[in-house]
Order: sequence, then structure tokens, then C-alpha cells
Amino acid sequence: MTTFLTGLDRAVGGLLNFIAFAASLLVVGLMIFLILARYVFGWSLVGTLELVMLAGMWLYMTGALIASRKNEHLVVDFLELQIRDSRIRALHKVLVSVIVAVICACFVYWSYRMLSWGLVRPQRTPELAIPLWISQASIMVASVGCFCYALRDVLVGIRAFQEVPRGSRLEAEGEQ
Repeated sequence: MTTFLTGLDRAVGGLLNFIAFAASLLVVGLMIFLILARYVFGWSLVGTLELVMLAGMWLYMTGALIASRKNEHLVVDFLELQIRDSRIRALHKVLVSVIVAVICACFVYWSYRMLSWGLVRPQRTPELAIPLWISQASIMVASVGCFCYALRDVLVGIRAFQEVPRGSRLEAEGEQ
């Protein structure tokens, strides 16, 4: 089972990296194209910013998902660093992971509601008539992915808590 999950994680990571790379190229390429078209060639191109917005939404949401996957998202660890007992610190990590999972579950619900509303009452961008649900889908994908990674963190935290011997203390000041 662990081999399967590791392989799945690598495949998902590769897909996320590809999406982020492609979206980055689109955002940069379209912006350069827009600037050259307007200021060098004098062309007025409509709809280019709509494509940049679409690629930008997928880039931002994919970036958030990559950060969640790698546990590189923004954290406030002041309280955690003050805890000297290893078992209490592990319990603290489990508690934080559970809170994050609950918040992510709320985001899954809200993004589902937003996306389903966008499908029932479809809106389109003014120039290219791109359905707005395409950019809204990036929020749904990111919220589901972050929820899955939050559940992973809960399970890893519980396992770490169970493995810490009772009464163990952290030795080094900077050890985490």
C-alpha cells in the first residue's frame, strides 16, 4: 500500500509541476505578447488579459497545492517551538493538522458550492466568452488536494505521536 501511495504521490507531483510550468509559461508569454502587441506594433488585442487571468488562477491554485504537498506552506510555529516535551509537541502537531483538515473541508464545501452555482448559472468573460467555471475549477481542485494532504498530515502526526516515548524531552534548543 505504501508503494502505491508513494507512486501516486510522485505521479500527482509530476502532474502538478507540469501544470505549474505550463501556466507560468502562459502567463509570462501572454503578458510579453500583450506588451509587444500594444506598444511595439500598436495592435489592440482583446481578450488576452482574460487568458492571463485563466492561466494565473490555475498557476496560483497549483502553487498552493504544491506547497501543501511539500509541507512548505506558511506556518506560525512560535508555540510549537516553546514546547519542550516531545510527546506534547507531537500532540500539538496532530491538533494543528486536525484543525487544518477541518478548515480544508470547509473550503471543499464552499468551492463545490461556487463551482456548482457557476455551472447552473454560467457566466462568461466579456471578450472571449470563456466560461468562468474553468477558472473556478482550479479552486475546487486545489481545495480537494489540500484536504487530501491535510488528511495525510493528520495520519502522519498520529503515527509520530504514537512512536514518541512518554516523558521524552527535546535536547537541543533549535531541534524541531
